[in-house]
Amino acid sequence: MIWKQNKTPLETAMYRTLLKSKIHRATATHCELHYEGSCAIDEDLLEAANMVENEQVHIWNINNGERFITYAIKGERGSGMISVNGSAARRASVGDLLIIAAFAQIPEDKVATHRPQLVFVDANNRQTELRDHVPTQPL
Repeated sequence: MIWKQNKTPLETAMYRTLLKSKIHRATATHCELHYEGSCAIDEDLLEAANMVENEQVHIWNINNGERFITYAIKGERGSGMISVNGSAARRASVGDLLIIAAFAQIPEDKVATHRPQLVFVDANNRQTELRDHVPTQPL
């Protein structure tokens, strides 16, 4: 409970951390160990995924199972660039398939209507599909 100075409780809101957006099965084009850090993402993909520069991103490597957190920076627009930089470059190799995700704190009363932005790409990191939901997984 959060309290005001006069010792009366403030209303507190419940938030849930939900998937905000993801770029699905992007191909790592560069791995730059000695760059200062981050993940450079083609600016077209950043915009399509509703991600912004310096936003925290989770990266899941489909090839080796590595999972790590860094932040996004702009890569050259239209280049297809996905560059894993800094120490994270040890967790990916050029050609690896990656899922890049961002999350947001959503108020409890908005959870039911929240829709993530899901960007699907081809082998050259060109957008092929845009969805606003994750389908139910069949048995």
